Amino acid sequence: MNREKHISSAFDRDLETIEALAVKMGGMVEAAITDAATALETRDEELAEQVLRRDRSIDDLEQRLNDEAARLIALRAPTATDLRMVLAVMKISHSLERVGDYAKNMAKRTSVLSQMPPIDGAGLALRRMSNVVGKMMQDALDSYIRRDAGLAQDVRQRDLEVDQMYNALFREFLTHMMEDPRNITACMHLHFIAKNIERMGDLATAIAEQVIYLVSGDLPDDSRPKANSVPMADTDAAAGG
Repeated sequence: MNREKHISSAFDRDLETIEALAVKMGGMVEAAITDAATALETRDEELAEQVLRRDRSIDDLEQRLNDEAARLIALRAPTATDLRMVLAVMKISHSLERVGDYAKNMAKRTSVLSQMPPIDGAGLALRRMSNVVGKMMQDALDSYIRRDAGLAQDVRQRDLEVDQMYNALFREFLTHMMEDPRNITACMHLHFIAKNIERMGDLATAIAEQVIYLVSGDLPDDSRPKANSVPMADTDAAAGG
């Protein structure tokens, strides 16, 4: 019995180390979302460059977390609920790394857009959309820390708002392009940024679903609410680029 208790406490310590890395990643990703949106709105190329530089640190944290998780599994041989906790935090960290990539891609386009005439209201609208996604990410991580399936479900429901904001922005950019062909290049860049933010919302939702799985043992069996998305180019290939 004492040996089992020792093994359990050792597992708990190792898991706490991994969870601390995930929480640190989450804070860096939340900052990346905010800073990338602010840099875009204010045309702050130096701030955008900071987002690009910090992305490497996010990647390094994910690698460290994966190494620690692999060591934990090898040494502690967790079963059932314990293994589920380790796998959940690994999936969450992967989602966080991808969000960091999307923030990086937003920052990359800032320097290009800063050389073009601004599109009225675009920067503000994208920052508002980023704020919604940033709050989703914050609450998804809080739901993980607190093991709060109700909060996680609330995050999941909010993804619909992000989809609706994306669709509205797409139509707005399309109008700008039709009214003046000189707006086409800038609006295409802005569209890709909006799509990146929409994907961030999907990833925050994926984190929330992992929390629901962690608490209940089952992934949600109902389809998440989604707005009908406008047909446009896929930007998955851009993430991590």
